[in-house]
Amino acid sequence: MIMTVDVPGLTAAAFGVGSSHDRLTDPNRHGDADAGPGLIDFAVNVRPGPPPFIVEALTSRIADLAAYPSDADTEAATARAAALHGRDVRDVLLLGGAAEGFELVARLGFSHAALIQPSFTEPARVLVAAGTRVTHVTPPPPWRLSDAQVPEDADLVVVGNPTNPTSVLHPAADILALRRPGRTILVDEAFADLTLDGDSFEPESVAHLAGDDLIVVRSVTKTFGLAGLRAGYLLASPRTIDAMTVGRRHWPLGTLTLTALHACLGGAGQAYAHEQARIVAADRAHLVTRLGEIGLSPLAPPRAPYVLLSTPNALGLKDALTGRGFAVRSCANFVGLGSDHLRLAVRPAELTDGLIAAVQDVRDRPAEPGETRNR
Repeated sequence: MIMTVDVPGLTAAAFGVGSSHDRLTDPNRHGDADAGPGLIDFAVNVRPGPPPFIVEALTSRIADLAAYPSDADTEAATARAAALHGRDVRDVLLLGGAAEGFELVARLGFSHAALIQPSFTEPARVLVAAGTRVTHVTPPPPWRLSDAQVPEDADLVVVGNPTNPTSVLHPAADILALRRPGRTILVDEAFADLTLDGDSFEPESVAHLAGDDLIVVRSVTKTFGLAGLRAGYLLASPRTIDAMTVGRRHWPLGTLTLTALHACLGGAGQAYAHEQARIVAADRAHLVTRLGEIGLSPLAPPRAPYVLLSTPNALGLKDALTGRGFAVRSCANFVGLGSDHLRLAVRPAELTDGLIAAVQDVRDRPAEPGETRNR
């Protein structure tokens, strides 16, 4: 399915959703809006944290905050990112969160962007605001990239890998097959360091590949529990980085963000990421098993720290779970999805067991007149 948006500004209608649940269908709504105080959080895809070695690194720099961020800190974090991916330091741009990367890409003046959907809503928001024509390309479930009908005249293609919220991990070969003369491929790898294939870490990442037609955006906040700090980076050719940073403000990253990037991208940080990826794989398997016991299963084989479900009256179930102390993410504001779709973050087995018990409790209560149930 293809949908084109040619007007500046975003509305729920532009994302192919109705007006009946405006609060949940707002494209600018994110999972943190569902994770209220005191709730057990299955709505936000950030791992618990930050880990102690990150806390120690950040704490050690508090006394330095009277000074402006230093070139030495920027260079040290950049060098670690380059070494991690086998790239030249000129191929690395540090970011105040991966979302800043999408803002900078939107500056490049693309005329027609194809967004592989369902996916993170931020790229559409900034591209439309920049005056770029946006086409939403939605392959049928299970959302294989090889089934995507990308317009030939698209000079930018945006794809998440693994994709949020479907948890689909696209083969790198399918991403590279999107290449065309005059086209740039933007790959959002915010969750790539939480993917495994056996013992292979980040199996389908293209972050190590150089080229003027490839931009890879990465985040450290998901894996290291740093969403409140905003830290990320992108990998692209020096020419592309020069073009997107014209007029960027001085000191775009603070000292603590630079410190966090340096720690996350070093040896201890990558060992921690490997450990988290293994934990995610085990906890996700438990989640899928427990969901199957109550007649629910992911809509696509999950490879990220979240799974996507569909169930009748999902909004009613979401509200009922909130009343029982659990937050889950409505996917009503994702292109190609609707009010019957929910995303569950992967959590430890004991929390998953509590969520499943709550779902069963909701199902076992007496039905309201006219209420739809899924058993």
